[in-house]
Formats: sequence, structure tokens, C-alpha cells
Amino acid sequence: MDTIASLFSFITTPVSWVIVQFHTVYGALFGPDTGWAWGLSIVSLVILIRICLIPLFVKQIKATRAMQTLQPEMKKIQERYKNDKQRQSEEMMKLYKESGTNPLSSCLPILAQSPFFFALYHVLNGIASGHTIGVINDSLLASARKAHIFGAPLAAKFKDGSDTIHALGASVTDVRVVTVIMIVLMSASQFYTQRQLMTKNVDTTVKTPFMQQQKMLMYVFPIMFAVFGINFPVGVLVYWLTTNVWTMGQQMYVIHNNPTPGSKAQAAYLERLTKHVTHHGKVSRRSEKTIVKAIVAKGRDRNEFERKFINALTKAGLSAQSDGTVVKSTVQAAAQTEDGAPVDTTAAAAARRQQPKRQTKAQRQSGPKQAGEPTSLEKSDEPQDAKPAAAKQPQKPGSGTRSKAQSGQRKGGPQRPKSPSKK
Repeated sequence: MDTIASLFSFITTPVSWVIVQFHTVYGALFGPDTGWAWGLSIVSLVILIRICLIPLFVKQIKATRAMQTLQPEMKKIQERYKNDKQRQSEEMMKLYKESGTNPLSSCLPILAQSPFFFALYHVLNGIASGHTIGVINDSLLASARKAHIFGAPLAAKFKDGSDTIHALGASVTDVRVVTVIMIVLMSASQFYTQRQLMTKNVDTTVKTPFMQQQKMLMYVFPIMFAVFGINFPVGVLVYWLTTNVWTMGQQMYVIHNNPTPGSKAQAAYLERLTKHVTHHGKVSRRSEKTIVKAIVAKGRDRNEFERKFINALTKAGLSAQSDGTVVKSTVQAAAQTEDGAPVDTTAAAAARRQQPKRQTKAQRQSGPKQAGEPTSLEKSDEPQDAKPAAAKQPQKPGSGTRSKAQSGQRKGGPQRPKSPSKK
């Protein structure tokens, strides 16, 4: 760790200068030799660095979402060229170039913080060794060595021996209790941040290896912090715990106000936005207009939560526009009387959607026919002898009379009644 920190010694002077400036302010309030003055100076250094890194954080969010969008295409490339690693890498780079995505963009905040982290480690290590470093002179060095946070010196480590800790004016028990508590809090905050990202702000409709990697990091990072934390001075633990808490709060804000499409966070956000828009009849904030504009632009590519949001607006008589605003829909405007009084749009819409009743088979058969065409009932009432004469078969003389006589029918005149049956 000391060797790595020495590589960033060029930034030690700016970091130490910032700490000294904050120490001047807090020393006037709490005393120059107190742990509050030096501890809050480190916390303020973290906040200043993280504010400067906000543009990189925004870029990280965009890169992460772009990577999630590309996961299905990346998986196809891996399956297609699984036996040709070189071609696979070429296709991957081509995909990144076409989409304008850089995989390293998601790591920019961590990479940008690394020089400041190791520079602070170098400064605190110099204080523990009793050497002036950067702009920290002898008087500031003596003040920093007296500063304790809950009984633990800023420059003390968990693995320091009793002689080193006693030289800093503290006990081994105090140092180890404080460092263990801070390592646990640091690891827990890191785990919660990653878990919040995986459970709330990930598109659940896409199952890709990227999600499995993120899930693995959720357990790997806390273990790494716990292992390396025993080698960090108390001041560095303060730095890393502060930056973890900042990251957690920053991510909670992003998840609450700009969630990933298709995630559970988006479902909760659109539900809140639906209640707000239907109650006020408009979109208030600029961020809300941006999200509504993106949903409208998707068209048929909207996910389940976005379609539900659009349908809820339609039921409320509202319509989302391409510029992100929400206005009264044309259906609602048309469903008004001439004097401006509103009518029941629900009944009007139901009347428009009403389908004609289905006819029975008898009604369909007796339905309207073309002019001059007899119905099926009229056809059945026609005598059988009405057929054309050409269609009749020639009969032998006497065959018709004989058949009628056999059936008991008389050829002309009144019919003879049937004889009563004998019992």
C-alpha cells in the first residue's frame, strides 16, 4: 500500500493544502488539536471531491444504462463467435463504437477518486511516522498527532503494535474497536449501495451476464473493503466511509427521480407521477417532462410500466405530448356540449365502442335479401310441381295413377276419409 501511495505523491501537496484550509476553519470552532477539526476536514475534502466528480457520475449512469441495453446484442456476439476470440473482440469493439458506449465509463468515478485516496493515505502515513509532508509543517504535524476520533488517533491502524499506538497517545483497545466499527460500517454501506442498485434499478426484463457480474460484485466489494480496511489509518477509514455514504445517498436520489427503464424503481416512480399529473393536470418539473418525453418517443417499444402510465393518463382525459407536457386529450375536448358543459366521457366512449348485437341463425336466414329474391321460407312454400317442365322426368302411362291409388288417394275431387282402424 505504501508503494502504491508513493506513486501519487505528486498530488500530495494539493490534498494536504485543502485539508489545512478546512482545518483552519474547523479549528476556530472546535479547537485546532481536536479530532472534530481534523476529522471534519477530511469529510469536507471528500465532499469537495465528490461535487467535482458529479459530471463523471452522470456519465457513469448513462454508460451503465447503455451497457444494459447492449447486453442482448453482446450475448449474441459471444454465442456466434464463441470459438473465435479475436473476431469476438473485434465485433464487441465495433458494437461499442456504433452505439457510442465505453465500458470503462462506468468506472470513471472510482478511477478519478483513486489519486486523492492514495494521496490522503500518503499524508496520514507521514503523520503517523512523524514526518512533515506537503504543506503540513511541524506545528500542524504535532496538532494532527494529538487529534483523536472517539479515542483513536487519525494515523493509527488496526494492525499497529502497542508501541506505535502508545506513541500516538492511545490504547490498543480503543484503536481496534473504532477501526472495526468503521470497517463494518464501510462494508455495510457498500453492500447496501450495490444491493439497492440490483434490486430496484435494474431492468428485470433483460437477463444477461452483466447482471450476474453486478450481483457478484455486491458480495465481493464488501469483503475487499473488510480485508484492506485493517491496513488503512483511521483518517482513511473516515474518508472511505464518507464517500460510501455519499455514493449511497446520490444513488438513492437518482433511483427516486431518474430510474432505469423497466426496473421496479421506474414502476414506483411512474405510479407517483400518475397521481401527481392526474391531480394537477400537468407536469411540473423539468426532469418529469424529460421522462414523459422519452416515454412518448418510444411508441410501441414502451415497457409494461410505461404503457400503464399512458393508459392511466388516457382514462383521466389527458394526453402526453412529444415535448413532455400533458394536456387535455382531444377525446375529452370533443365530448362537451355546445354551451361548454362537460358530459360523461366514460359513457360516450362506451357508446362508441359498443358492437352490434349478434343475430341468431333464424334472424340471419330471414334477413333482408336482394330485391326480387324470395326468402328461404317462400322457397319452401312453393309447390314441387313449380319446377320447369324440362327438369321433369318422363313417366310411363298410368304410373302416377297407380301410385296414388295404392296410397289411397283419389285423383280428383274430395279425398276419401281413411277407414277407422280395427281393434
